[in-house]
Amino acid sequence: MKYFAALLLSAVLFVACGDESSSSAPAPDPSEESSSSLEKTTESSSSAKPTSSEDKQSSSSAKKDNSSSSAVKASSSSATPKSSSSEEVKQSSSSIVASSSSVAEQSSSSFVIPMDLNPGMSYSDLEDPRDSRTYKYFAVTGKDTSGKKVTINVMAQNLNVGVMVDGEKNQEDDSKIERYCYDNDSINCLIYGGLYQWAEMMQLPSRCNTESCADLIKPNHQGICPAGWRLLTYNDFYIVVHAEGNKNGVEDVRATAFGGYNYSGYSLIGAGARVDDATSKFTDLDDGAYWFFPTEQVTRVYRGGASFSSKSMKTFNNGYGPKLDGYSVRCVMVE
Repeated sequence: MKYFAALLLSAVLFVACGDESSSSAPAPDPSEESSSSLEKTTESSSSAKPTSSEDKQSSSSAKKDNSSSSAVKASSSSATPKSSSSEEVKQSSSSIVASSSSVAEQSSSSFVIPMDLNPGMSYSDLEDPRDSRTYKYFAVTGKDTSGKKVTINVMAQNLNVGVMVDGEKNQEDDSKIERYCYDNDSINCLIYGGLYQWAEMMQLPSRCNTESCADLIKPNHQGICPAGWRLLTYNDFYIVVHAEGNKNGVEDVRATAFGGYNYSGYSLIGAGARVDDATSKFTDLDDGAYWFFPTEQVTRVYRGGASFSSKSMKTFNNGYGPKLDGYSVRCVMVE
């Protein structure tokens, strides 16, 4: 019986180690006057919505653990009579499984799942020291709004930092960074990044969502970006859209999973939005991308946007968005 218990404990340890290993796989938002006509010339291609996430990995671990538990029950039922030794093994396996699940959850939160990156691009890793999440970024050379050739380093993934708050609430706690996760599901933050109101993105007092704080906007405004990085501007996005080698405007900025060609490597995805609306708080997942620029007009601010279904989007500079909406955030390295 001791030999049987030892074998059983070894099997459980093997399953727990397997779960830990699989959960720690490496990780991989406009100006009315300067809007640019960017006609799309080809049909968009679509692909399936990715499905991995921290909770799904946890779920996967749970399934494996259940399978292991079933195996334990089957084996123990065939061994008669039951003994206190087999009961000890069951208790030990439960403890190991719980420990494995905890490790899986902690390790998976240290990265953002890469979304349909351009396999031909050379990406670098940015580790955010605030939470140890790692993001992909790349160098892109293109023409800015003045026609000047410029190279910038920009994130190829949406930022995911802060404490999740319910979509029914505003991000009003100025003592910490708050984020929305689409449908209040933390899985979506791992896949699509967080969604942030304007003042939160800017790291300005929450009162700035309802009053003007233009005097607090700084050059190279950092906002919620990591140290050494700043918020994406209209000029930055213009450079990405007009990157060397791009032939199809915004379609070359969108990831293939978001109906684009992604020649630029920017890998724009349909992260949707949290809207300041009484009837619906989240909208457009996989069908729309929105982001604020670090400029403002009292209660509205310049924003950018892109759609999966639009075949003839003339501009990526689509007017104003309410500050109380929640949009995606990208960062650019301060040179």
